[in-house]
Parts: sequence; C-alpha cells; structure tokens
Amino acid sequence: MTTTLGTASAAPGEIDTGRLEVGETRDGSSFGLPVAVINGERAGKTLYLQAASDGDELNGVGVIQRVVPRLDPAEIAGTILVVGIVNYHAFQVAEHRNPIDDTKMNRAYPGNETGTSSERIAAATFEVATRADLILDLHQGSTSRMIDEVRVRCGKRHRLHDDCLELAKVFGCGYILDQKGPDGQLARAAPDEGIPTVDPELGGAVGWDEESIRKGVEGVFNVLTYYGFLDGEATVETQTRANGFEQYGAPGGGLISFERDLGERVRRGDLLFELTTPFGERKAEVTADSDGILWRTRRLPQVASGEYVCSVATDIDDY
Repeated sequence: MTTTLGTASAAPGEIDTGRLEVGETRDGSSFGLPVAVINGERAGKTLYLQAASDGDELNGVGVIQRVVPRLDPAEIAGTILVVGIVNYHAFQVAEHRNPIDDTKMNRAYPGNETGTSSERIAAATFEVATRADLILDLHQGSTSRMIDEVRVRCGKRHRLHDDCLELAKVFGCGYILDQKGPDGQLARAAPDEGIPTVDPELGGAVGWDEESIRKGVEGVFNVLTYYGFLDGEATVETQTRANGFEQYGAPGGGLISFERDLGERVRRGDLLFELTTPFGERKAEVTADSDGILWRTRRLPQVASGEYVCSVATDIDDY
C-alpha cells in the first residue's frame, strides 16, 4: 500500500522525500516542511520522527541527516514517517521560537489549523504524528550545556506512562527525566491519543554536537530494532532516572564559574558555582539544596541578578 506524506509518496519497498505545505511566507509564497517516507517491503508498525520544533535545536536534524540514508526499505517491516525540520521560520534565522508569532513550537500541540503560525504547523505535524504507533520528537537543550537524556512527559498517572518509559529506556541515552511536561508539548499531547511518545534531549550545543548526534542515531536504530522494524537484537540497558529538577539562578550580577562537572553527582551542601566580579573578587557561593546530578548549565559565564545558571536533577533512581 502506497504511503503519502505531503508530496512524498512511497510504495512498499520504496523511499521518497518531499514537502508538507503548511502556509505562506510574508510575500505570499507557499512554504513546506522537508519530509520523508520510508515504506518497508513488509507490513509492520509506523514510527513518526521529527526534529527542530525549536529552531536552534539542531542535533535532531543531524540525527535525521545520518539515519535516513542508512534506511533500506527492503530490510524494513513497517513505515517510517519523518518531518526533518518542524519550526520552519525559526530554523531560517537560527532562533528558538517562531519569529512570526514569538511562540515556542513545543507548547503549541495539538495545534489549530486556522490559528497562529505555530498552531498551524503544530496541527499539520500532529496530524502526521497521530498516524503512527510510536513517536520520537528529537530535541536538545537549546544552546545550554546539557547531558544527553530522554524525557517522558505524559506524567506517572497517565495510562501510557509505562509504554513511554519503555520507549525512553530503549532509546537509551543513559539518562531519563520522568516528569510531567507543560501543556502543548508533543510528548504530552500524543499519549492522550494513545501513542507512546518521548522527547530525546540530545545534549546542548551552538550548532550541533557529533557525540550527541551519534547517541541519537544509535537510539533511533535501537528503537527500530526493538519494535520490529529491523531484524536483529536491540541493546536495552538500565538507565539513570530523575523525577524532578531544582533550578538555580544568580544571586547577583557578575561572572560564574562551576565547581562541578556536567553529569556529576552532587550532595546537599556541595558547592555548585561561584560568582565573582570581573576582577575576580568573590561575591557569592551557591550550594546544592538536595542530592542529585548536575544536569544542565548555562553556556556563557556572565549573569545578571536572578538569571538562570544551572539545574540539578533530583529524586534519582535506576530504571
């Protein structure tokens, strides 16, 4: 059976790329998102894969760029639907939010086909995503420094929580954040439609990071193998799971220097960072409020009072 996504159309055993038209630019020209259909020779499940719903989160685009050329439809059971770049306008200007409506795309799901620019794009991609049995929404920590993780956003009381947690474990970045996400996230909206969905956060970088991209590629292929799209044995290993975050801001203005490395375990009272003047005069020291893991940090050293500095993941266990 032929599968169509926008202008891409593939019969069993074929692959095709094209565009999914989602609107017009300010000069009235139509624009579309880059899409791919990989239609396996054998019947099976459907996987939906998307990247760059936040326009400066490029590691997911790097994953897709490396995954799609390695997919041979003759070896696949099922179908893989791909939207390579979701946030069209933000991607063009390398910004996080859609500049047309100043919206974070991953707060706009399930979207509205007659709404704002972001809502229309979200509606178009949500329609594609809900054709699938499994969803991978590839992200990164914007331009902050962050460990590689997979986020389960449906919440522990959701009927699909166990299925989403299993998908996160199979993707296998080593770390899972199991915390209910904000309204409007794809990983919140799609489970309500009965589709296990996770949000791999592949590090954080200006541009992209090859190590995080490598982990993302391995994660996608592990998912494809575990869920029967590809033959072979998947590797499933115990993950370190965090169930919450504590965020730390700057107590004043100046320059910060971290006393712990990203991914390092910390205990309550451990020194996280020091704040100094431009002349090296110490202004403040900030310590951890709880035991956890240094999960995410700002990239630039200069801060104003109250500005975000870092996050410590808390309530840690193994899954």
